[in-house]
Amino acid sequence: MNKHQAPIVIAALHTSTRHDSGPKHVSGTAEYIDDMIEPAGTMHAYLALSTKPHAEIVSIDYAAVKAFPGVIGVLTAEDIPGENDVSPSHRHDEPIFAIDKVHFWGQPLFAVIAETRDAARRAAHLAKVEYRELPFFTNVRAARTAGGKLVTDPLKLERGDVEAGFAKAPRRVKGSIEIGGQDHFYLEGQISLAIPGEDEDVTVFASTQHPSEVQLMVAQVLGIRQHAVTIQIRRMGGGFGGKETQGNLFAAVAALAAKKWNRACKIRPDRDDDMTATGKRHDFVVDYDVGYDDDGKIHAVDAMYGARAGFSSDLSGPVTDRALFHADNAYWYPAVRVQSQPLYTNTVSNTAFRGFGGPQGMLAAERWVEDIAYALGRDPLEIRKSNFYGTDTDNVTPYHQTVEENVIHRVVDELEASSDYQARRAAIIKYNAGSPILRKGIALTPVKFGISFTATWYNQGGALIHVYKDGTIQLNHGGTEMGQGLHTKVAQVVADAFGLGLDSIKIMATSTGKVANTSATAASSGTDLNGMAALDAARQIKARLVVHAAKLHGVAGSEIEWVQGGIQAGDTFVPFAELIASAYLNRVHLSAAGFYETPKIHWDRATGRGHPFYYFAYGASVSEVTIDTLTGEYIVDRVDILHDVGRSLNPTIDLGQVEGGFVQGMGWLTTEELVWDAKGELRTKAPSTYKIPLASDVPPIFNVRLAEWSVNKEPTIGRSKAVGEPPFMLAMSVVEALSMAVASVADYKVAPRMNTPVTPERVLMGVQRMKGVRG
Repeated sequence: MNKHQAPIVIAALHTSTRHDSGPKHVSGTAEYIDDMIEPAGTMHAYLALSTKPHAEIVSIDYAAVKAFPGVIGVLTAEDIPGENDVSPSHRHDEPIFAIDKVHFWGQPLFAVIAETRDAARRAAHLAKVEYRELPFFTNVRAARTAGGKLVTDPLKLERGDVEAGFAKAPRRVKGSIEIGGQDHFYLEGQISLAIPGEDEDVTVFASTQHPSEVQLMVAQVLGIRQHAVTIQIRRMGGGFGGKETQGNLFAAVAALAAKKWNRACKIRPDRDDDMTATGKRHDFVVDYDVGYDDDGKIHAVDAMYGARAGFSSDLSGPVTDRALFHADNAYWYPAVRVQSQPLYTNTVSNTAFRGFGGPQGMLAAERWVEDIAYALGRDPLEIRKSNFYGTDTDNVTPYHQTVEENVIHRVVDELEASSDYQARRAAIIKYNAGSPILRKGIALTPVKFGISFTATWYNQGGALIHVYKDGTIQLNHGGTEMGQGLHTKVAQVVADAFGLGLDSIKIMATSTGKVANTSATAASSGTDLNGMAALDAARQIKARLVVHAAKLHGVAGSEIEWVQGGIQAGDTFVPFAELIASAYLNRVHLSAAGFYETPKIHWDRATGRGHPFYYFAYGASVSEVTIDTLTGEYIVDRVDILHDVGRSLNPTIDLGQVEGGFVQGMGWLTTEELVWDAKGELRTKAPSTYKIPLASDVPPIFNVRLAEWSVNKEPTIGRSKAVGEPPFMLAMSVVEALSMAVASVADYKVAPRMNTPVTPERVLMGVQRMKGVRG
């Protein structure tokens, strides 16, 4: 101990700290499940998938499969000791292996277990399957025509008198927009490694965003209790929602084989089988009827949101619910009625994807704003601004939550000025008037996104902190790392709480054996929940240490001050390591389990009323594009973004999330197209046929700023705001800019109404339609 020693100055929170695994990522040394050393005798599993979209299974002959060299055995539904189901829904409608009937092309029939992955993969194609084919449909419109069977209960949100709103409105627009789906295209595919233990025990290393759900599913399938199953994951090579429920199947198959043959088992599908057998972002068809006045003010909205849910419920209920929650985007509707329609289709069951239905809801809102603008001959930005939620009035959502801390006006005004939007738009209109082949467009779109799980019980987080005798710390929490920087941010929280550097904090793999009953790392809530839980654990330990230090140094507890590097006990500075060493010798408990539950939120689905979101995150983007009217090809020339993350915990990581979210959203809306053929088979199932954005697709001018003035009024961790999902929707400005470029062909008299993704083909078809209008 030293008298009056200057504390170490370390700013752990609200600073730009690199991602904890960054050097490992770029050097190739970050360990993923497929990099782990396999236990001796590890088996390999591979799924056999159906080759019909809807059919009765007459018979399956496994003789050639079992005779293939290296094959150990075959797993079928008859080998499951528990329940043949991995659905996250209470409906239990997603079997591991199909029985009697298949509902989509690519549904798992059985699994081959072999000594090598190659043997299992080859043998999986050798079964002789006899089908009796049944009628099938693969899209929303066909599903509606076939009777509109739903996979789960629909939702209706209503506020105000819709009929009176239409009667009052002097103008009205009706229309429909088709919104395409999206494959997650995580760089690391689905994978699980199961290692059997004694008695009923099994440990599964699973690439999952939801370890506790995988634990539940494995226990359910094996017919055992959850305490016998441990799920562990250090990092994923991307998730985006595709590993929230979709990993259940692979973990269950690996665990089944491991316990049946008492040997470790790993399963990793090829990319094409991964894309065929796992769910995606929901396609939507939104039919709308909007009443408005001559100033462009919306009076009433009535819309139906039909979604391609796939063959089972999965998360289609909450996804379509959230589409309705974001049907307003940032706009006030005096009267509104929106309804969901999660439709059964003979396709893989669709699932969570960054934004969780919110992007589809917002995009429809931007479509009818665009319709109004073109009908009135106005800049769509004027219509947007005139319909923004108010701050004191006109601020109640369709689900009856009051919008508080509304900063969308400031965000949009600042971006409009900083991007020089008005001057650039005028210059573009002038350019288009003199350019017969190339046409330009520009658009500014807002984002308002609600933060919290709408299933209220998921809004809880847990953490476990161990402080060791040398003053180092092990950090465990319930969140999972998929490249988004969650572990880094939570480590920053703990380092800041104890006044230490990040090198003193060891981030541990997420394990159900350390933190139980965790929520999925989803809904942009990972840092909010787990950061607060970790802070709670740190505060418990700190409180014990204050009592100990006060007693040891003969001062009052109020005279103990936490400073960087240790504590100040009166006039004495005590380094953290010395404090911990003395605490251990005096039998002070140096571990703590932290917990956090999000306050204020509640939701009644039956009445469509509540306060489902703790707060809202805001943002806005301006995109400028150039199209070739002869080919439909286009480039995104420039993008300007201003995004609200509250008081940023880590600006570098947050900027990366905003940039990455925008580019991924741009891919969804422009190049990523899912195509099923007439036989019901997904044809876009590899990089050769499914185009995600490349580095060359990033706009050459890409100006991204965080709203540094923003501070979350709610007591979140560090007064920050979530950043995972909201930036994804910023890419809507690209679609709107393309619309302006296409509309210029007809002198901006008609809204182009292009469906998404807005591929070059759709741009070209839009140009041809505009030429017809002009002619």
